[in-house]
Amino acid sequence: MMFAGVIWSEIGQATLETLYMVGVSTLLAVILGLPLGVVLYLCAPGSLLENRWVYQAASVVVNIVRSVPFIILLIAIIPLTEWLVGTSIGVNAAIVPLVVGAAPFYARIAETSFREVDPGVIEAAQAMGASVWQVIFRVLLPESRPGLIAGATITAVTLISYSAMSGVIGGGGLGDLAVRYGYERFETNVMLITTAVMVVLVQVLQWLGDRAALYFARRSR
Repeated sequence: MMFAGVIWSEIGQATLETLYMVGVSTLLAVILGLPLGVVLYLCAPGSLLENRWVYQAASVVVNIVRSVPFIILLIAIIPLTEWLVGTSIGVNAAIVPLVVGAAPFYARIAETSFREVDPGVIEAAQAMGASVWQVIFRVLLPESRPGLIAGATITAVTLISYSAMSGVIGGGGLGDLAVRYGYERFETNVMLITTAVMVVLVQVLQWLGDRAALYFARRSR
C-alpha cells in the first residue's frame, strides 16, 4: 500500500510537470512562431511584402527543423540546452527542445490561418489607407484568431507527446515516469496509468481549444 501511495504521488507530480512543460512550451512556441508565420505570409509570392529571398530562407529553416525527428532534436541541441539553462536534464531543460521543435510547427499553422483570411477584407483596409502594420494588427490577426487558437491547441497536444519523449533523456514529467517504472522496472501498471493520464490531458486540451476557437469564431461574425 505504501508503494502504491508513492507511485500515485509520483504520478501526480509527473502530471504537474507535464502540464508545466506543455504550458510554458506552448506559450513560447506561439510567441516565437507567430511572428515567423507573419513573415512567411507577408513575404510569400503575391503577398503584401513579397520578398522571394526572405520567404525561401525562412521556409527552408522552418522545413528543416520540422523534418528532424524530435528524439534526434532532443540530443542534437543538448549543448544549446546546457548553455541556456545550465543542465541537459530536468523539466526546464526539456522546455528548450520542446520550443525549438514546436515554434516552426506553429509558424506554418499561423501562415495557413493568415492565408484563409478573405483577401477582400485586406484589400478594403488598404483602400482606406491602412499601413502594413495596421493590416496585420487590425485585420489579419483578428480575422485569423479562431485558426490561430486552433493551431495553438494542436501545438499543445503535439507537445504532450513530445514531452513524453523527453523522458528518455531524463526530461521529467509523465514520460520520464513511464521510462523509469514502466520500462526499467517492468511496472506495466505504471505505464498504463501514465498513458491513460496523457490521453485525458489530450482530450481536455482539445476540448478547451475547440471551445475557445468556436467562441472567437462566433464573435468575428
